[in-house]
Amino acid sequence: MKTTLVSALMLALLASAGVHAEPKTSGVDVSNIDSAVRPQDNFFLNLNGKWLAKTDIPSDKSSWGSFEKLDDDTKPQLRAIIEAAAANPAGSPEAQRIGDFFASYMDEAKLEALRLAPLKADFDRVAALSDKQQIPALIAHFNRYSYTAPFSFGIHQDNKDSTKYVADLVQDGLGLPDRDYYLKKSDKKLADTLAKYEQHVAKMLALAGNANAAADAKAIVALETEMAKLQWTKVELRDPVKAYNKVPLDKLPKLAPGYDWTTWLNDTGIGGKVDYVIVSQPSYLTGFSKLLNKTPLATWKVYFQWHVLHANAPYLAKDFALENFAFYGKVLSGVNEQEPRWKRAVNATDTALGEALGKLYVEQYFPAERKARMEALVKNLLAAFSQSVETLDWMGPETKKQAQAKLAKFTVKIGYPNKWRDYSALMVAKDDLAGNVQRSRAFEYAKEVSKLGKPIDRDEWGMTPQTVNAYYNPELNEIVFPAVILQPPFFDAAADDAVNYGAIGAVIGHEISHGFDDQGAQYDGDGNLRDWWTKSDHKNFAAKTKLLVKQYNAFSPVKGYFVNGELTLGENIADNSGAAIAYKAYLLSLGGKPAPVIDGLTGDQRFYMGFGQVWRSKIRDEQQIVYLKADPHSPDQFRANGTVRNQPGFYEAFGVKPGDKMYLAPKDRVIMW
Repeated sequence: MKTTLVSALMLALLASAGVHAEPKTSGVDVSNIDSAVRPQDNFFLNLNGKWLAKTDIPSDKSSWGSFEKLDDDTKPQLRAIIEAAAANPAGSPEAQRIGDFFASYMDEAKLEALRLAPLKADFDRVAALSDKQQIPALIAHFNRYSYTAPFSFGIHQDNKDSTKYVADLVQDGLGLPDRDYYLKKSDKKLADTLAKYEQHVAKMLALAGNANAAADAKAIVALETEMAKLQWTKVELRDPVKAYNKVPLDKLPKLAPGYDWTTWLNDTGIGGKVDYVIVSQPSYLTGFSKLLNKTPLATWKVYFQWHVLHANAPYLAKDFALENFAFYGKVLSGVNEQEPRWKRAVNATDTALGEALGKLYVEQYFPAERKARMEALVKNLLAAFSQSVETLDWMGPETKKQAQAKLAKFTVKIGYPNKWRDYSALMVAKDDLAGNVQRSRAFEYAKEVSKLGKPIDRDEWGMTPQTVNAYYNPELNEIVFPAVILQPPFFDAAADDAVNYGAIGAVIGHEISHGFDDQGAQYDGDGNLRDWWTKSDHKNFAAKTKLLVKQYNAFSPVKGYFVNGELTLGENIADNSGAAIAYKAYLLSLGGKPAPVIDGLTGDQRFYMGFGQVWRSKIRDEQQIVYLKADPHSPDQFRANGTVRNQPGFYEAFGVKPGDKMYLAPKDRVIMW
């Protein structure tokens, strides 16, 4: 392997990132290696085979792996924080809110006594519908409380003018994860799920006192099926240019004739704050207006009744919560039993008061040195990405210059926000769980709508510090890494650098690469949807993405079901590019010196094994099918195997040769960034 020269600036960055003078542990869990499987034939299975053989998915989980375990390990920490807040309500108003919200979830006796009382106002509102002209006001109400409705909207930066906020109207309205569940009648599993969904709707309506539950459930499913026919596919939804349709408010009636847009705009709070909206799927809105007209009012009423019930079921008496779990947990995800109530209470409290809880979490579990270490690592990966851009043989100098300009404008957020959210306007009652959930949704809604007409808040976070994840936001051109992810298996302070570059380094590289995947690459450094590529570079990029789509289309995690290479393209680009950039950064970190051999493993081997360990997981078939239909990420085993088989360093590290199952001919390997 060739040694890479390192600049003085890079060496300084690497020193601050914590290059170790003495070898540490390998960081590789060698006890899980299945020596009966060659890494050259199935890297994921070789590395994780014994873990897969001895590990059962917990009965209350749809999947189990690195992400899920870290999230599960964090739950008791959050519970202790919440219970401490509950024990000392005088500590602060936020502490009292946290404690009271959790207490309202744990008070099962109160929920049994209340039954459907918390939903009376919403049920009465639906029952009072006497004319379809009243439906726009009802949909606006549903939007406010995050109830499923035929369409919804979100507030974000205008894709072509990132200096202002805009409302973006999007298709919605289904009770199942994707239109395929309604439309692919030839798929027996999907058809069976649809039939069970109808049965579930009927059971829930019956519990709510609906005397015509079976017939109404059939009408609801038929209506949702008609909506599904109008909706764009998940692949179509990935195109930001196609989804950018700027519509002046006075032109909305032409797009969806007969719909009372004035009422909807006023009741949502959008009216008077903007001159236009972005309509993501204009054909859907046009189709919806026709569907609204031809569908009987009675059908719309039971549809809305059902979605009030569905949105609140987990926060009601036991029979409603159990029936909700029986379908969405058991049928749809294959989960055998509900999580313990305290975990569900933690999740709900986290959803409603995430930053208040996160502030307390950071104080206890995120030392300042972790943030400093992460900041240095991110700088290292950004520098490696910048160097890599200059070496690309498929991109011309003009586009490279634009790519470097975008990279230079990246904003990095690590650990927690610079300013914490104020929850003082949110009322939380110790004896009103459903009300607390509804008020927290309305509180979130009010925050979003209030952005219209104001300057962009560049300090805002889209995740809480305790969220086991990371993200790239193209409109702010930012990469964000919550506090909780900076611990094993993603980052191990006791391990040699190689495994950390393969794990957290690849995560960092993944998020950086999202700025240059097939979607992110359409935005410039200021967050505007703008074409900064030459035609020839577009052509070269498209050829590489086409090859990557073909690779992933061939992967099948469940018999008869395949990965959708187009749906998962952005994440697959980020996985492959992130690993490649992290590997280059790791080589730079060596400063021209050979890596130590630890546990009989070379530095390069440990790098790729660190990457592969992150994707160790098992998943129930039912949940896997949901993900294949609706999730832009590939299944975890293919995030490991599908990535490393494109990496030249992997071939050298493990001696992969023609004839090995992991082998791809050099011409078939996709090396993008």
